Amino acid sequence: MAKSKYIYVCNQCGYESSKWNGKCPSCNSWNSFEEELRGDTSKVSSLSGSADLSDKITELAEIDYNSDIRYDTGLQELNRVLGGGLVKGSIVLLGGEPGIGKSTILLQICQFLGDDHSILYVSGEESARQIKLRAERLSVDSQNLYILTANDAEAVCDTISNSTPEIVIIDSIQTMSIPHISSSPGSLTQVRECTNLFMRTAKAKEIPIIIVGHVNKDGAIAGPKVMEHIVDAVLYFEGDRHMSYRILRAVKNRFGSTNEIGVFEMAESGLKEVENPSQMLLSGRPLNVSGTCVSCIMEGSRPILAEVQALASKTSYSAPRRMTTGFDFNRLTIIIAVMEKRIGIFMNTLDIYLNVVGGFKLDEPAGDLSVALAIYSGIIDRPISEKLIAFGEIGLGGEIRSVSHIMQRIKEAERMGFEDCIVPRQSLSGINQKDFKINIIGVSTLKQAFSIIE
Repeated sequence: MAKSKYIYVCNQCGYESSKWNGKCPSCNSWNSFEEELRGDTSKVSSLSGSADLSDKITELAEIDYNSDIRYDTGLQELNRVLGGGLVKGSIVLLGGEPGIGKSTILLQICQFLGDDHSILYVSGEESARQIKLRAERLSVDSQNLYILTANDAEAVCDTISNSTPEIVIIDSIQTMSIPHISSSPGSLTQVRECTNLFMRTAKAKEIPIIIVGHVNKDGAIAGPKVMEHIVDAVLYFEGDRHMSYRILRAVKNRFGSTNEIGVFEMAESGLKEVENPSQMLLSGRPLNVSGTCVSCIMEGSRPILAEVQALASKTSYSAPRRMTTGFDFNRLTIIIAVMEKRIGIFMNTLDIYLNVVGGFKLDEPAGDLSVALAIYSGIIDRPISEKLIAFGEIGLGGEIRSVSHIMQRIKEAERMGFEDCIVPRQSLSGINQKDFKINIIGVSTLKQAFSIIE
């Protein structure tokens, strides 16, 4: 029986099957199989005929590297997310929704990088005239910026090898294709093989390559997950494209931390850095309104103040509703259960709505205390002082447990003008009150924290 010329490939892990499956047996993803044209398999050479690479073995101590291994992009927020700058020979994947600002930020850094480095901007989506119009809008006029409009990945790599630019930008990987592969551009095979081709070129020539990737309806970068394993860093642009603020987050970085974030604001002249995200998130905060409390979250080494809003209203349903934005739903359920069991506040007739202002995600335990205070303030309808901040983890026994980076959080709160700070009592042992002008209040139970705002 002749084999079918089509196979089904999982777009999450690359698993191949001769028939369609609703669930991938390798990564357990649902509805991830896509039809692909079966490629010609080449014969694998025997072990005896394989090439000997003994002459390429190098001792670790003998490997020398240049101290100037990173390029400054001109945007400190982007440098922070990359781990200090763009590494030579690295390949970076930048993803985000359409219109979020991916091409904008790349064209902006070309203006700064073009002062000392030659840049090749390869576009498979826009014509050279369109890129020129966008560059004029962003005031980009670097003499070292060169534009190439092409879709052939092999021809692009040959051009890179011959012209040897210092930095390459590919916009985007879904428009690139290898001619001898029969599948269409943007397919799993094309995306994987084109990324492999660019990776080999970047490593061989020590040229950093930035690749733009589209995202699917789930928010993940379109294409197989193996593409994200190939590259050195994966960056995501987050935020509503109808709002002005953007968050750049690293989900993978071989040359730095994945906990750092960069905050930008979209303006008419392009993306602008937000050097003080805490001030941005707290601007426009309502005064003398119940159900709001400020917390401090750590994004890598950067403390950021975020406002937590809670609304408690009488339910009209048989089962009360619980809705969260920017906070874990299961964590909210636990906090409500602790408040009912340990404090005696029953909320089975109340709908609870929780929101973290500014699009940030309060995904660390330090935000538990501010969430509980916001809910309690909303229930008793008593405002919390706008000069009060709180952070701490809530245990199932109603106790307030210590959190990490307590000194950095207090310093950021003091810098932003807060006067009172509620912290876990266990953390007071490592704090000298004389070093701070802010009033530090230690609490050991949730009941003690509630008594402060009553």
